[in-house]
Amino acid sequence: MSSLEILKDIARRPLQEAQALRPALTREVLDAHPHHDNSIAWLLWHSAREIDEQLAGLSGQEPVWTAQGFAGQFDLDLGDREMGFGHTGPEARQIRVSDPDLLVEHLRAVVEAQLSYLDSLDEADLEEVIDAHWDPPVTRAARLISISLDAVAHIAQAAYITGMDPAAFEGPQAGESRAQDPQA
Repeated sequence: MSSLEILKDIARRPLQEAQALRPALTREVLDAHPHHDNSIAWLLWHSAREIDEQLAGLSGQEPVWTAQGFAGQFDLDLGDREMGFGHTGPEARQIRVSDPDLLVEHLRAVVEAQLSYLDSLDEADLEEVIDAHWDPPVTRAARLISISLDAVAHIAQAAYITGMDPAAFEGPQAGESRAQDPQA
């Protein structure tokens, strides 16, 4: 297996994990907060956005967020380049999404863009240093791995939250909705 094939496999992982999680994503649980600022909706949104923005920086292409109209579909009051890095608690709580399919579709589009970008590279491109401010300097391959692994970590957090007892969530709506439907 070549380095590019390995990177493609890693790039697919966030979408695979989100698709496996999809049956548990109800409208009620998406914006529930388990005594923490990051909801499942925020975690999934951020996962796609951080891939998208970092990929746009590498490829020189317009982010999927704006190029494919996801900014308008999500209708969040954010700048076009916002991806959640450095969000304060109140800012993270403003990311509210009621459509789990939209979250997964956005992630799918971003992963497809990443796979397309990987198809445009060769092994020499992967060795190129793209950020010399770190020790060791960051290569294109290292950044691509980092992008995907960060997304997988956030989706794993979302999966963990979906399995929490309803009592772990703030507010009566989330706890009552989940308590009434144990499959949610």
